[in-house]
Amino acid sequence: MKKIKIEGLVTKIIGSEIYYYKKIDSTQKEIWRRIESGKIKNGTIIIADVQTEGIGTHGRTWYTSQEGNIAFSFTFFPNCKAERLANITTEIAKQFVQILYDFYQIKVDIKEPNDLILHNKKIGGILTETKLCGENVKEIVIGVGINTIKRKFEEEIKDSASSIYKECKIKVDNKRIIKEFCNRFERYLIKERI
Repeated sequence: MKKIKIEGLVTKIIGSEIYYYKKIDSTQKEIWRRIESGKIKNGTIIIADVQTEGIGTHGRTWYTSQEGNIAFSFTFFPNCKAERLANITTEIAKQFVQILYDFYQIKVDIKEPNDLILHNKKIGGILTETKLCGENVKEIVIGVGINTIKRKFEEEIKDSASSIYKECKIKVDNKRIIKEFCNRFERYLIKERI
């Protein structure tokens, strides 16, 4: 594990601290561990090359067994009512759809609320988990997985999953995508006063 900086990040909260792991059980689990220990800053991001126990929605597995794809989780502490965050998963998906189109002219669809679809195959997903204090969301942890260059897929997903490279033969810049997402997402939070 090492603490890193991403060049061009102009946020004040999202990405306040960024930690990179070559290999970890789950970026999502690591964020929650840090929250439970009280050793985490608002806006912390955990990025990994490989996850051995990546988490998808509904208790499914998110496979990050090969290096070079996007796998990260981040947290922020909104302290607002849960309904203010009702559409946040879809909003995050929309941000990635726009970024991939703006930078690479790749047209990705959303299977609401959280799947990124390219040529009718899933290339990514967003996992949102919250902790409430009364009626307010105290912490929110968001996990993002996008298959950017993955070529081999596990047996149970080989017919339904793909990657940007496999579908479009385009090698995207993962750090650039993460940086742009953080910058845009923080602007969204400010605009929505979350």
